[in-house]
Amino acid sequence: MPHTTDTDGILRQNLVDAGCGPDIVRQCMALARKQDQSELMRILSCHRRTLLDALHQSEKQIDCLDYLVYQMEKKANKQSGGI
Repeated sequence: MPHTTDTDGILRQNLVDAGCGPDIVRQCMALARKQDQSELMRILSCHRRTLLDALHQSEKQIDCLDYLVYQMEKKANKQSGGI
């Protein structure tokens, strides 16, 4: 765990915690050292978009699974004489 005054360590840990891979972490650390805020923000925004796309894909998969379970339960209820 980085010390609170270790800004590089804090940034690195935050990037790792956010799911950034080693290449993105290296790139962001270099940009932070160069104080290239706009490029750093662009990369972080891109990574956020990637995470959000993965989340939406997972939501779609959960919806499909929920529908499948619903259909199976509905069929099972019909076969057992349920409502």
